[in-house]
Amino acid sequence: MKKISIEERPNWRETVEREGFNFHTIDGERYWDERGYYEFTEAQITRDLEEPTRELHEMCLDVVDRVVSSEELLSGLAIPSEFFDLVRNSWRQGHPHLYGRFDFAYNGTGPAKLLEANMDTPTSLLEAGSIQLLWLEDQIARGVLPVEATQFNTIAEDLVRAFAAFPVGGAFYFSAMSGSVEDRGTTDFLRRMAAHAGIDARHINVEDIGLTAKGRFVDLEGCWIERLFKLHAWEHIFNEEFGRAVPACDTQFVEPAWKAVISNKGILPLLWKFNEGHPNLLPAYVDSNPKNPVPKGWVRKPFFSREGANIEIRTDKDQVVVEDGPYTDAPYILQAFSPLPRFGDSYTLVGSWVVADVASGIGIREDDSLITKDSSRFLPHVVLG
Repeated sequence: MKKISIEERPNWRETVEREGFNFHTIDGERYWDERGYYEFTEAQITRDLEEPTRELHEMCLDVVDRVVSSEELLSGLAIPSEFFDLVRNSWRQGHPHLYGRFDFAYNGTGPAKLLEANMDTPTSLLEAGSIQLLWLEDQIARGVLPVEATQFNTIAEDLVRAFAAFPVGGAFYFSAMSGSVEDRGTTDFLRRMAAHAGIDARHINVEDIGLTAKGRFVDLEGCWIERLFKLHAWEHIFNEEFGRAVPACDTQFVEPAWKAVISNKGILPLLWKFNEGHPNLLPAYVDSNPKNPVPKGWVRKPFFSREGANIEIRTDKDQVVVEDGPYTDAPYILQAFSPLPRFGDSYTLVGSWVVADVASGIGIREDDSLITKDSSRFLPHVVLG
């Protein structure tokens, strides 16, 4: 694994915008950065990333099966009791799931270490599944990269296949909160993949979803929302007026409610408890005293947080890195510190995607800090050798 500098394409902005990637620059700073790329060998991909992703996915599903059979474990994940049956039934009835992302600390030599599982509302999907692949094809066509260069990236085709496997139904709505260009880019990409599978795929803002007197979710024209992909986290839904109508409604939700178990950082202590010593896992425990200082060599994380918010690191060398944020009203975990590799001035995180039950590809993000935040940069990757 190495980082290689490369000249950016002269027309890259127009090129990526044609694919719906309108958030390549955020607050004047690059988010998409093609001035460099990461190169992996085939062995690093298959041995160190693809196979562990498959194993960890199976381990997560095993944890879900254990959790839904235990009110103690459901409660321990801060899932409100009035939603226990919703989570339990969505799992036992086999409600289909779509995608997710494992975030790894990986330097190219040792086992990739799981930092967290983003299995309910992960973004960076468009840039991973489409933009970096088109970059690769373009650079090969221009003679910049060799023709044998590939990527670990079947995300788009796996999404089409996953949508095609969904039970036949009516219109499929894709929703996100209005105002987020990134979220809309993600749901629009998913909508295109669903359309490739022959699905009537439609957009609706989360706040535009209506509810009839009989408890049925409808669109702005009053049409029944039979199937709904919501880029809106279950932990939010559980605490909103919207959410109170979900258990009794007749809408199929994607991601299903059982994903609330995996997207919760409280799953990390359970993964460790049931698979202690697994080479891709870090020791993790529920933090019973979150007001105490973080022990040296550990990381404190809230059950629910996004983009690195409210994470506190205390390294083995006693360096403290803290990211503030709004996620202060849920339990915390402690996870053993595993440093992100540093390339130049940047710390690098590998996101490994799962579509349905298939390890489908990776995306690389960089940050100037050990905590990967919403200001991180996305770089493409190449597989050679």
